Amino acid sequence: MKRFLPLIVLLLGAAFVASTLFPHKAKSEFDLDGFSRLPVLVNGRIKPLDTVARTTLLTTQGRQRVVTPEGTTITPTEWLLNVCFTPADADKIRSFEIVHPDVLALVNLTPEDGDGKKRFSFSQLAPSVAELERQARLASEVDEKERSKFQKALLTLYFNLITYQKLQYSLTLPDSPDFLTELTQFQANLGKAVEAAKARTANQPYDAEILKAVATARTRFETLEQQGSLLAIPPRDPTHPEAWRKTGQALVDTFETGELAPAALVYAGLSYTWRTNEPAKFNEIIRLYREQLAKNFSPQLTKSDVESRFNTAEPFYISTYLYVLAFLLGVFSWLRWPDTFGKSAFYLLLLAWLLTTGGIITRMWLESRPPVTNLYSSALGVGWVVVTLCLVLEIIYKNAIGSVAAGMLGFATLIIAHHLALSSGDTMEMMRAVLDSNFWLGTHVVTITIGYGATFLAGFLAFIYIFRGVFTRSLDKSTADALTRMVYGIVCFATLFSLVGTILGGIWADQSWGRFWGWDPKENGALIIVLWNAIILHCRWGGLVKTRGLMALAVFGNIVTSWSWFGVNMLGVGLHSYGFMDSTFWALIAFVASQIIVIAIALVPLEKWKSFRAATS
Repeated sequence: MKRFLPLIVLLLGAAFVASTLFPHKAKSEFDLDGFSRLPVLVNGRIKPLDTVARTTLLTTQGRQRVVTPEGTTITPTEWLLNVCFTPADADKIRSFEIVHPDVLALVNLTPEDGDGKKRFSFSQLAPSVAELERQARLASEVDEKERSKFQKALLTLYFNLITYQKLQYSLTLPDSPDFLTELTQFQANLGKAVEAAKARTANQPYDAEILKAVATARTRFETLEQQGSLLAIPPRDPTHPEAWRKTGQALVDTFETGELAPAALVYAGLSYTWRTNEPAKFNEIIRLYREQLAKNFSPQLTKSDVESRFNTAEPFYISTYLYVLAFLLGVFSWLRWPDTFGKSAFYLLLLAWLLTTGGIITRMWLESRPPVTNLYSSALGVGWVVVTLCLVLEIIYKNAIGSVAAGMLGFATLIIAHHLALSSGDTMEMMRAVLDSNFWLGTHVVTITIGYGATFLAGFLAFIYIFRGVFTRSLDKSTADALTRMVYGIVCFATLFSLVGTILGGIWADQSWGRFWGWDPKENGALIIVLWNAIILHCRWGGLVKTRGLMALAVFGNIVTSWSWFGVNMLGVGLHSYGFMDSTFWALIAFVASQIIVIAIALVPLEKWKSFRAATS
């Protein structure tokens, strides 16, 4: 059994991954999958409605799972359909996260009024919208750095409410009981209105009611244009794929073209069939519309389909489970059955690496950009680099240290990425102008990310050395020597890539901003990483530190890298500043404190280390 256990673990892991890669059979008679894959243009990027639903839920309620007032769990797509087509039902769903007690008091609610945790419905918040708007206006006048936690929480809630209401106005008019009939009536009246307007100009009898009805329709369409957020109407000319329009804008344009946009009628038809519970007609409209889109927008439709499938598969979320299991199996291998558990951990680690690699490549293809474009993708990149290096270490040393380090760091970086996604929503947003430039940017960011990952890996290998040495008897001489070689080699690797990445960043800055170096906080942070790794090597070469000192210095490298990675972004100054984040700040402080504690443990006299006591007893 021991002999086949690694293979069994691999097959079970592969089956688990495979189960997420194939679409699940829908529980609804409606073609929810087809609707979720319809493309729209949002924030400069064409994306499926599935992404719109998921990213909106992440920002408004901190999760993608939706629970109805009846306790039924529905998909993000069903939630979006309710928001757009049956807003009265959507308003009852607790979709807004509120945790600040003063914000709850402002809207006259208590935690008991929520879902048992911290989420509330639009219907519960509606009576307080006017007061929220007034308070939000006052809070927005305060400088961002000086806002209190209450003001920040208030503005977040107000922004989420605006986002929600804009979604309701994106595809149809939420107050229309039958938008399809309203559009067809408008289309029938438009020609008559033109004749009535000509007759009025010629001082001849005309139908005033027709003109009034069309004028009312225009006002309603203009409201739809002003309040909506999604550009859901594809352009008439497929050679201009960027010219997508809002539904309201397309309907207002009808007064000039004299023809309703077919896509506007499609969404009106979907609204009607969703409200009247006619899945067969709903599905037929989806099928015909997708066939029409495929004629002129096949590349966009293909990317939309892949992105929707990518969202459902959740490769990075699945990888977190695999990393945890690999970590546990690696630790167990130090206690018993080293070959069996060690191989099992390595196989799971390799599977998780393949899954994350596929996820990163898919993101690159969807964005048509380098792998690292924002903080979220940098977390993915750092984790990928670390796991890749650990796989190499494990192939060389076969002692499960690489598997344990990869499991721990792979899981940690994906958790960091997850929390960054909560604040950003769409993690494949358009690149900031400061980052969207030339070839040197891509090479700089990728290289410096490798340097980040390698420096972190050296620190966490040192972490393993310290904890195994101090708290266990498992740090024998061969293991200690292997860890020392690992840390030293990784620090050399990190120094090279950090140095090259920093130089490439200077070349990019020279071509983009006209200067090679400007002492920007982010530039200083990158330089500090290079200098700290160089200090470690010089201390080692000069005999200033022995193995224990090398490990303590490597752990401090985690502090240096974390501040260079996240800390400089929170200063609010410099060309690389992307905003201050309270939650990240305190998480960073906690991380730094933990690393200082680890360094203090490393400084415990060697005779107090369990492994060294065992070796001398």
